[in-house]
Amino acid sequence: MADGPFAGDFVPDIVKQFVHYLYRHIRERNIPEIQSMYEISFPKLSERYFKSGPWPQVDLVSDLVDQDHVFCLLYKELYFRHLFAKTQPGLRARCESWDNYCELFGVILHGNVNMQLPVQWLWDMVDEFLYQFQSFCQYRSKLAHKSAEEIELLRQCDKVWAPLDVLNVLQALVDKSGAVAAIEADGGAALLATGGYPPGSSNVLPLLGYFSLLGQLRVHSLIGDYATGLSALYPLNLFERRSLLTAQLPPAHISLFYYASFAYLMLRRYSDAARSLNAILAYVARVKAFHTRNSAYEQMLKKNEQMYALLACTVALCPAVQKGLDEGVLVQLREKYADKLQRMARGDEAPFEELFSYGCPKFVSPAPPSYDNPQATNVQEAFRQQLGAFLKEVRACSGLPLLKQYLLLYSSISVPKLASLLDMDDGALRQALMALKNKNYVMAWEPAAGADMLGGSFVSVADIDFYIDVDPASGAELIIVNEAVGARQLVEAEVLSRHILKLQQITKELSVAPVSVAAAPAAHVGAASAY
Repeated sequence: MADGPFAGDFVPDIVKQFVHYLYRHIRERNIPEIQSMYEISFPKLSERYFKSGPWPQVDLVSDLVDQDHVFCLLYKELYFRHLFAKTQPGLRARCESWDNYCELFGVILHGNVNMQLPVQWLWDMVDEFLYQFQSFCQYRSKLAHKSAEEIELLRQCDKVWAPLDVLNVLQALVDKSGAVAAIEADGGAALLATGGYPPGSSNVLPLLGYFSLLGQLRVHSLIGDYATGLSALYPLNLFERRSLLTAQLPPAHISLFYYASFAYLMLRRYSDAARSLNAILAYVARVKAFHTRNSAYEQMLKKNEQMYALLACTVALCPAVQKGLDEGVLVQLREKYADKLQRMARGDEAPFEELFSYGCPKFVSPAPPSYDNPQATNVQEAFRQQLGAFLKEVRACSGLPLLKQYLLLYSSISVPKLASLLDMDDGALRQALMALKNKNYVMAWEPAAGADMLGGSFVSVADIDFYIDVDPASGAELIIVNEAVGARQLVEAEVLSRHILKLQQITKELSVAPVSVAAAPAAHVGAASAY
């Protein structure tokens, strides 16, 4: 397995020192030193000595740490994370990593662990656990190029990275950690309180439980169960962001809002999807300048672009949500996708498929593939199912923009006349009008729903209202149109108002006469100059 410059049994002295001091600092609960070694020393050593291969296996360094079982599990967690980042691991490595995570989490759940670790490491532990689950599901679905022996080994590994077992691990961490009670008490503020963990206590289980709530949302989103994913977030409240512990940890915060907003989009809760995306995109714009040297910076920028793609889909399906977007987010959206937004408004399906494919997560199938018929396995099956569900909603809305354009031209129009303009019969027009009415109402979260991210009530997102009445004079059915102010007009008016206020403020400041400065006495000036 080892193919780097220090393959075999050789371990560089500086790596031995790193392992020894990391072990010592963990035993001493020295969080600042652990964090420095984790975030700075480990990446530097990896780049210098193990750029294309794995770190030394645990049995080569275990004597340096007194054969400490828990530390060896932590070391192997780092070992496999680096292995997955730099190489293409085989089935054996994937199974060994799964066993190591199960053993590590088992010790944390059922042992007497009193160590403290940096928050970033604990988040990365959950994040990597879920990444490897996702990677294994994709690996096992690629059967066409695997040998019969490999397929048989896969068949025997039916319990390795199984979705149900992954969810059970996450739920066990949530239940045992008491994270739900801690969040209900103070929003989770005590979890990160300085000095909040007295000697003999540990921050490991409480924070792993907190991050496992986010992990459950991610797993359910990857398998297409969006409602369960959002309900699993309880008692986290996305729309009370001040109480979110993740705001202090950008990768976790971005992950939380990315998967939540995608779930809202797929559930046709466009108002909540836009609200979530607006919040996280504004957040990224504020913090990304402070993380340019962070190893996760490139991933942050990629997620930022993916979320703008999802926001473009949301705005195209429900234009009224634009009025709730921040000015900066709206400007960026138009700069990136002005052409695609226009095409989607005209009913072009291709931009929807392109943006969805780019912005969506890498879906996985919860069921194993058919090992008896490897050639029939479709690697993209999970993605195709979710794309099909999304495009079905797009097609249901495809004719509505044209219908709205005609309605905006009239204050009243008879049903037969509008049907002839749209080249459809009266019955088809009534169905289209009912569909437009239906799409004008979406479920939106409200404060009364509390921390239930699936709660809320139906609200109108219509920029035009209408009803059908009978003309008493002719007896014909008339469509009476009550035009509301369009979402685009509202947004542009708000932006224009802000700029007018800024201009007035600048003009006011420029019109103030400058304060004259009295000339200093000549003697004083001379004395000062001499000094």
